[in-house]
Amino acid sequence: MKRQTIVIKLGTSVLTGGSKKLDRSKIVELVRQCHLLHQQGHKIVIVTSGAIAAGREQLNYPDLPKTIASKQLLASVGQGKLIQLWEQLFSIYNIFIGQMLLTRADLEDRERFLNAQDALKAMLDNHIVPVINENDAVATAEIKVGDNDNLSALAAILAQADKLILLTDQEGLFTADPRKDPNAQLITEIETIDNALKAIAGDSVSGLGTGGMGTKLQAAEIAGKAGIEVIIAAGSRANVIIDIAGNIAVGTRFLVNKTPLEHRKYWLFGAPPAGSITLDDGAVNAILNQGRSILPTGIIKVEHNFSRGEVIDICNKEGISIARGVSRYNSDALRQIAGHHSQEISKLIGYEYGSVAVHRDDMIVK
Repeated sequence: MKRQTIVIKLGTSVLTGGSKKLDRSKIVELVRQCHLLHQQGHKIVIVTSGAIAAGREQLNYPDLPKTIASKQLLASVGQGKLIQLWEQLFSIYNIFIGQMLLTRADLEDRERFLNAQDALKAMLDNHIVPVINENDAVATAEIKVGDNDNLSALAAILAQADKLILLTDQEGLFTADPRKDPNAQLITEIETIDNALKAIAGDSVSGLGTGGMGTKLQAAEIAGKAGIEVIIAAGSRANVIIDIAGNIAVGTRFLVNKTPLEHRKYWLFGAPPAGSITLDDGAVNAILNQGRSILPTGIIKVEHNFSRGEVIDICNKEGISIARGVSRYNSDALRQIAGHHSQEISKLIGYEYGSVAVHRDDMIVK
């Protein structure tokens, strides 16, 4: 089986089993499945709901006013209990976890996106399972993702995932609401998300429709544009995570383009270039013919001022743009390290974000 990076989003209904509190027996079963995949070399990322439910349970279901501040209070109390539970259950299998609390601002600002991506990659490379949730305690309406379905899609892009699994209390997306229509049929594969499909899914904002499928459809659309396969399935199904990882037909599967990496790049690089760098002939050859990243030693000129994480043009000595990519360093830093070997970066600027100026995975060759 090909080793994959798999993001697993767990809704509150899955974690509570429909009750008022977190169901430890159900969660440990999900952790067991993650452990088996982890043993096989897959990289696992958890996007977890349940902080507010955990907060209510911890405070013995207090009678609070229905305000944003009350939800922030519950999330603040519950997030600690929730991450503690994940830590305890993964420790049964000697797996370490790392917590990441994100807002939309962390994912829309390119420098913060890169910083979060670096942290996520470091955890995955060291066999640590990231556990991600929205930072509800501080998020305002302007910076909230708003729901963990969409957050999981953004996390999957952050992790450059192969699969996004959305686990819910429904088997998948149906032709109608199965709770109301006994003739509703499970849709096993979806190639295109159109208006008719969105009408079936229902209103994502209100949470109505077939099991609150509206936001899951939004997540599938976001992840699909980045070339990530999405599966919606029932969290209560036996071995659901293992079966999906093994490409067994489960739930509703959203098909993706055969060139996901390029789609992921185009999704990231919608912004116009903020500046440019000029490369020597050796670096140009390495990009065009060898599929290499850009090292500082190949840079001979840096133009305009830009921040780490911004998109820049990559030019040859004749000034022709041969590629476009996300810079790992700001323009001032690149000017200082240009023409130098990677091992000199830290000495020259006092820090480093890795050995490359622009990574191949963050580059489109024209």
